[in-house]
Amino acid sequence: MPNVRVRLLVVLVLLSGFLAVAGLPPATAATPALPADSLWFDGTPLTVRDGRFTDGQGREIVLRGYNVSGEAKLEEHGGPPFASVADAEKSASALRALGGGNTVRFLLSWAHAEPVRGRVDTGYLAAVTEQMRAFLDEGIRVFPDFHQDLYSRYLFDSGSWYTGDGAPEWAVDAGGYPAESCGICLFWGQNITQNTAVRQAQYDFWHNAHGLQDAFLTTAQSTMAYLQQHLSGAEFAGIAGFDPYNEPYAGSYDSGQTSRTWESGLLWPFYERFRARMDAAGWQDKPAFVEPNLFWNANISTQKQEGGLLDAGTLGPGYVFTTHFYDQKAISGILMWGKAADGQYASDFGAVRDRAAAAGTAAVVSEFGHPLSGTVSDKAPTVLKAMYQALDSRVPGAGWWTNPAASGPVLSGTQWQWDLYSGRHHELMNGNPDKVLTSGDAWNGEDLSAVRLDDSENVTLRQDARLLDRLYPSATAGTPLAFTYEDRSRDGSTTLTWNPVPSTLPNVAKVVGSGRYGLLVWRSGDGTAPTELHLPATFPTASTTVVSDLGTACAPPAYTGAATPVAVAPEPGGTGSRRLLLSDTDSGALHFALVTDGGATAPSADLLTAARSELAAWAAAHF
Repeated sequence: MPNVRVRLLVVLVLLSGFLAVAGLPPATAATPALPADSLWFDGTPLTVRDGRFTDGQGREIVLRGYNVSGEAKLEEHGGPPFASVADAEKSASALRALGGGNTVRFLLSWAHAEPVRGRVDTGYLAAVTEQMRAFLDEGIRVFPDFHQDLYSRYLFDSGSWYTGDGAPEWAVDAGGYPAESCGICLFWGQNITQNTAVRQAQYDFWHNAHGLQDAFLTTAQSTMAYLQQHLSGAEFAGIAGFDPYNEPYAGSYDSGQTSRTWESGLLWPFYERFRARMDAAGWQDKPAFVEPNLFWNANISTQKQEGGLLDAGTLGPGYVFTTHFYDQKAISGILMWGKAADGQYASDFGAVRDRAAAAGTAAVVSEFGHPLSGTVSDKAPTVLKAMYQALDSRVPGAGWWTNPAASGPVLSGTQWQWDLYSGRHHELMNGNPDKVLTSGDAWNGEDLSAVRLDDSENVTLRQDARLLDRLYPSATAGTPLAFTYEDRSRDGSTTLTWNPVPSTLPNVAKVVGSGRYGLLVWRSGDGTAPTELHLPATFPTASTTVVSDLGTACAPPAYTGAATPVAVAPEPGGTGSRRLLLSDTDSGALHFALVTDGGATAPSADLLTAARSELAAWAAAHF
């Protein structure tokens, strides 16, 4: 694998014949240095336009990846997500090559950024910038997140059952909060609403008591300015935006106040203030990834609160609607017996699509996941499959082929989490040398990391690669109309097939066989850059079959430009990850592409032609 710090200087030349061979556009200006394996259309900043993420070529972008990582909530490595830049580089390479990610939500700590009031720790900022750079150098987009849970670890003493992260010690000292106690709490999250110290601290922050919010915003601006000044132009282009505050909650409501009026009266003004700090720090063209009241979409009725930034109006390009979703019923072990099924979260993720559409902006599900150990871990394969299915389409598999036009936009999402140190931590819980945590995430009993290091220090997936490393439309040249992916992931020895090809398409079914497949339908735009789909590492080019109106191919050839309308190319970063590139030369036309590692070995030209005819008729009938 090439050194991740090596960049390619891509020089655009005027000779059109050479451009056609190299797959470069007819341009004359030189592009900034980009990660290895970059092509001319890579590396442009994201913007929000017409409620979607778009790149500099006008393509609709889907962000998929992971949170990096819960290690930032621990003290064992001093606050950054990794113990070293080398570990960050190892993580970034594996995240691209094994996990199929093109994006990370990168956790930052207020406590480490401002350990002394009014004094930003530039050593910490330098460390996280270098670790962030490891991902940017792999062509992975990054959106930083000032993370907090239960407000601060400094609310908890050495004998506490739980811990927190977020605010610095001086912020807790300013409040003089009572001794923390959650009472009878089976899950750490109950502290949010039951622990008086946590509730009072949250309340103080939102009311700017002791100038806490002012101090936070000043540190956030300094952090953003530091990143803007210390990343190169090409690296800064890979910063997708900034998540101001993880899982906001009021703490308690004032007399007459509701969850909705708290959002409009306190949370949204905070986001507007943060947006102004972004502008002042040189982030004018990047959106704030704003989260509503964390209980707005709870799937337990007694926890759900009205919210979703309902009174913020049209958010526009300066903001992205950002939310989390965990199946608390499944996690409880009581409220959901059995496992998740086809379409389990279609309505939950549909609500995210609807709320973002009403707000006039893009959406990101920036945390989702399920425990990988413990009494409910047996649900994880089905819960995660159902969540990814709901990110891809709002239509369950059983009805997708008959109602594909109802799919809605493909949602962006970052799974919780990608932690190299899973199961091998050495965390002194709340600084207590008698409570050294090593298992799982080493944080409040959680265990959700998709990866770990094996005994040879290699990054190893803890979940089915078929589930995590997925086919998805990372960039669509135009407007995606529908997408589905049948990953055939496993629950133990059982293959989960929730979206079989219907018998009404016999030739398509024969091409797919028992293999995995994805199907994208889109309407072309005005640009010249191709549509991209990430190809899983377990989709070898030699066994990949594509059936599209743009052409059919078994073992698609290498990309050389529009002359190869169905082709494969490396993804940026030099990790060996690959993408399928689909090039059209029209505007406003309906296109489709079926991609499979299917059961038909070396399917005949006649079979591919017949399958293409079936798909063309199906697409015309539904779109």
